[in-house]
Amino acid sequence: MQRARPGVSLARALLLAAALTLTACAQAGTSGEGQARSRPLGLFTSLPIFWAETADLRDLLRSDAPPHWVLAALRRQGEVRPLDSLMAEGTAPVLAGIGTLVMAQPRALAPEENVALDAWVRGGGRLLLFADPMLTEESAYSLGDKRRPQDIVLLSPILAHWQLRLEFDEDQPAGERQVGIAGIALPVNLPGRLLVTPGSRRCTLLGKGIVAQCRLGKGQALIVADAALLERQRDPQASGAGVALDWLLARLAAAR
Repeated sequence: MQRARPGVSLARALLLAAALTLTACAQAGTSGEGQARSRPLGLFTSLPIFWAETADLRDLLRSDAPPHWVLAALRRQGEVRPLDSLMAEGTAPVLAGIGTLVMAQPRALAPEENVALDAWVRGGGRLLLFADPMLTEESAYSLGDKRRPQDIVLLSPILAHWQLRLEFDEDQPAGERQVGIAGIALPVNLPGRLLVTPGSRRCTLLGKGIVAQCRLGKGQALIVADAALLERQRDPQASGAGVALDWLLARLAAAR
């Protein structure tokens, strides 16, 4: 049997090592991108998006009940994780494994939650926030019921920290209308208006202040001063709400 020459064996070994190294690097890069895409989307909301409004627990457990159209749209992005708090659980930050956070008409935040949210966004998080100063969607629960969605959003501390202010025009006419933003129609009803602190360059206003896009540290926040888009009874295709929500999520993901 003919023996391989030492020089040839060494050359082959070096080529094989180089090929394995390149393959490992490629797999690591693909794995990193996959992990980024596979991180769950957090949902923090007082609206009946994840759980329906019902007085009967059996209705919540029905397997044939269709999901809220917003939840179905978010699930197309990947796993959706409902959040009750933004504070750490023990030693693990709640937001640590979240890639994108959707806050839809959230309750007022505790001081510690404001700190946690700000740190998460500045560390590279992506936030889509619906902050409605006058919620128009009807609720099955009466005023004062803790299960009722937040009628008036109370987020002044964190918005002020991001050099934004939310205003509401009480004299505007009621009724749904559409606001054009970058070629899409955003359904709104009694929306608020976002204002930027003079001299601040963190945020850009869109749609005459109904939407603000803010660069905060390494992260991004897209803030909508209305939540009519998310109403459960609407037809997302006929109303254009589905297109608008997809556009907001895509814009947030593409922001640099």
